[in-house]
Amino acid sequence: MIRIWAKIVKEEKILKDIIFEKFCNFEIDNFYDCISEICHKLDISTPVVLSKHIFHYINFNTTIFYPQDFPEEVNFDKFVIEEASNY
Repeated sequence: MIRIWAKIVKEEKILKDIIFEKFCNFEIDNFYDCISEICHKLDISTPVVLSKHIFHYINFNTTIFYPQDFPEEVNFDKFVIEEASNY
């Protein structure tokens, strides 16, 4: 089971957050699909997922997407994805 805490942050304040759960094992191939589903639920565009994002999530259980990672203009400072297994 995948549990991800996703937060939209502006000026160090959480504007929106969700706990995303999916009944499957984490694999690199489905990371983009999870991010896309999370973004749909938060009503934001899906960012470009680079190898650095996957690397940080696998090694540090968190990754950050900044406005320049999105194809459309966004009105927040960062989009943070964290493993939520301990929450």
